[in-house]
Amino acid sequence: MPKHLIRKFFPDHEQVRHHKHLRIFGKLIHDPNLWHMNRRSVSGAFFVGLFCAVLPIFPQMVTAAAFAIVTRVNLPISVALVWVSNPITTPPLLYVMYQVGTWMLGEETSVENFQMSAEWVQNVLGEIWWLLFLGGIVVGLVLGILGYALVRGYWRWHVVREMRKRKARREQAGALGQKPDTTG
Repeated sequence: MPKHLIRKFFPDHEQVRHHKHLRIFGKLIHDPNLWHMNRRSVSGAFFVGLFCAVLPIFPQMVTAAAFAIVTRVNLPISVALVWVSNPITTPPLLYVMYQVGTWMLGEETSVENFQMSAEWVQNVLGEIWWLLFLGGIVVGLVLGILGYALVRGYWRWHVVREMRKRKARREQAGALGQKPDTTG
């Protein structure tokens, strides 16, 4: 897995350690396992981050950090992926979560004239919060599992591809009577 690609798009550990909302975790965020970049840690972070991103709760970053600490997955990736839900993606996500929640409970859509706007959600939140929450959990689990599986699959594919490249270089160097290049 190209770790430099991941590091390019996600914050470094110093930024996350000193974030004002994550100070509540104290020394727990200094665990070195929360900063490792390996297949288990990164794929687990994708699950945690994507799951928390669609939960209809306010402190999504703090929740993602808490789950990352408990499951000992990469903390910066977990926290950064929460931004999948942002002002642009939130209205469609709320709509999908609402529809999934009503479908899960077998209810008819009880709210008339659904609009993808924050004002509309604030006006009817008392009536639909539990549908959004249930839908958020289900959508979060689906997205989390999908993200986990895709990262694990991509990581495996990348490792196998690199191993085949190294083997081909060794075979080619052996055929030419040269010392093989094992640096990767």
